[in-house]
Amino acid sequence: MKKHKTILVVDDNKGVLSAVELLLKGSFDKIILLTSPNTLLTTVQEKKPDVVLLDMNFKGGVNTGNEGLYWLLQLKQTRPELPVVLFTAYADIDLAVRGIKEGATDFVVKPWDNVRLLETLVSACQPSKVKKTIKKDDRSSIYWGESKAMNQLRALIEKVAVTDANILITGENGTGKEVLAREIHRLSRREAKEMVTVDMGAITETLFESELFGHVKGAFTDAHADRAGKFETANGSTLFLDEIANLPYHLQAKLLTVLQRRSVVRVGGNETTPVDIRLICATNSNLEERVDKESFREDLLYRINTIHLEIPPLRQRKEDIIPLANLFIKRFSERYNKSFRHLDVQSEAKLLDYPWYGNIRELEHAIEKAVIIADGEAISPECFHLPRKTIVTDAVAEVSTLEEMEKQMIVKAINQCEGNLSAVASRLGITRQTLYNKMKKFSI
Repeated sequence: MKKHKTILVVDDNKGVLSAVELLLKGSFDKIILLTSPNTLLTTVQEKKPDVVLLDMNFKGGVNTGNEGLYWLLQLKQTRPELPVVLFTAYADIDLAVRGIKEGATDFVVKPWDNVRLLETLVSACQPSKVKKTIKKDDRSSIYWGESKAMNQLRALIEKVAVTDANILITGENGTGKEVLAREIHRLSRREAKEMVTVDMGAITETLFESELFGHVKGAFTDAHADRAGKFETANGSTLFLDEIANLPYHLQAKLLTVLQRRSVVRVGGNETTPVDIRLICATNSNLEERVDKESFREDLLYRINTIHLEIPPLRQRKEDIIPLANLFIKRFSERYNKSFRHLDVQSEAKLLDYPWYGNIRELEHAIEKAVIIADGEAISPECFHLPRKTIVTDAVAEVSTLEEMEKQMIVKAINQCEGNLSAVASRLGITRQTLYNKMKKFSI
């Protein structure tokens, strides 16, 4: 095995230092151990390590907030290019995430997994092989826009994408949560294998375990052969659980157990299969409020919410509306063999004046329709049939068509049910599939 040069490990627990030293002997030529960070900067200057494994808390010394963050900042001022991996207890994960924002390469949670720790440290020695930049002209990547909120989100993602930290993406319907999940996967060390996506709102309760954990032949009536579940399929890759809030409470414990054990047992089987996945979840619901209402498990929320990413609605970043519209114009002009390249001034004003409650998805559908029906060199305002601007309250706002009323009722029900589409369908007296179809029709 090829050995890497020098690693510096800083931890006040001598037992931890001994265990880490034993683990790293086969991978590093030189291992430097410090029980206190007080000599950290001088040691780095003298020994010039290739990577630092830094504990987040020490028994004494610096008291300006968290010690690990303090020493991380000192290291970054001295040697900004030096990879630093943070060593943290589970209770301090929030601090570790702050550390990522401040320039740490990655973090590992105690008690640690030997394979995970070793892979993280070796990978940190090769930043040029794992770091990828996000380019605006990369067709496989997300369009970030120019807004401050999206640029802050982008900066955080560039830091955390190369880690294996669990991520929770929140935001309104149509903001692009799955697109963001795919971007994170593309920037991760797992990109070689396709991301596996599961729509938690579309899985029936009876098939939940079979879909996620798999089954063996004969486990139930239609189990004609062994079948791997989504967790096994995503082994070595990213598992994206969309609409996680729609998972019924009594099934959340089963998901939590698998996430804690990192292994699955197929339905009808006895064999335990280890799984190595990076978990990304998404929802348009406020999970903390659901925890308060006891409809979502608090321990599951902690497990999936190591890093929380909130996508702002389109109406809060108006500077991105026209650039996004132009991207969609180009895409649909190519698809429908049209020659449009831009909007006229009146069309731009109309798009900027509209609230876009359906966010990017609604904008995309509006542009597609406009491209199809437009003639001439530019797309005029008459090509956009946008519903009258309304703010949904407890009373149905004034509408002029039955379709507008139907859309408002659906939006109102979604708000009242906090995004739980099963509850929305029940409230409206329709099936969930009918609800999906109507949401797609109205670009909700």
